[in-house]
Amino acid sequence: MSSFGKIALFIDGANLYATAKALGFDIDYKRLLSEFQSRGTLLRAFYYTTLIEDQEYSSLRPLINWLDYNGYTVVTKLTKEFIDATTGRRKVKGSMDVDLAVSAMELAEHVEQIVLFSGDGDFRSLVEALQRRGVRVTVVSTLSTQPPMIADDLRRQADVFIDLADLRQKLGRDPIERPALRELRQPQFLARGTIKRDDQVE
Repeated sequence: MSSFGKIALFIDGANLYATAKALGFDIDYKRLLSEFQSRGTLLRAFYYTTLIEDQEYSSLRPLINWLDYNGYTVVTKLTKEFIDATTGRRKVKGSMDVDLAVSAMELAEHVEQIVLFSGDGDFRSLVEALQRRGVRVTVVSTLSTQPPMIADDLRRQADVFIDLADLRQKLGRDPIERPALRELRQPQFLARGTIKRDDQVE
């Protein structure tokens, strides 16, 4: 048994995707799970992402379905797309930061280590709060891009910083490789078991 003890993974989906893309590779999520299962007792692997409302098809849907059936707890939130009045650019309103932070705090007493896949400086106070509860926090992002994808204060706060570029051989797959369709098992119900959190009252 590894000395890392009980581990939980918290993946900021959009941030990890952008970081891997900036480094020029795709994440193989099956290998990611195996890598951290080998480092201790993996209790949970959470994947957080937003989906745009009224979008007939999201390119994220096959990935979300695959993750949902292959050991991840997927948490999604519907967001709205809008045009920024100042810049005229399309933007998305909505963030999973609070959802991720609440779940991490709830799980803190059950784990020895939390691995956060994000470079977002907004998570610095979360990391500090987890550390006060005796949890070691590893942050995975990168310094290998210009500018770096990780906020300096988040990197300083973390107990351990892992550069995603250093995990490329273990977690990466060639961008032309895609999971075979048979791997993306067709669920009977769309995204069965997926946790949906949105701000609308049904």
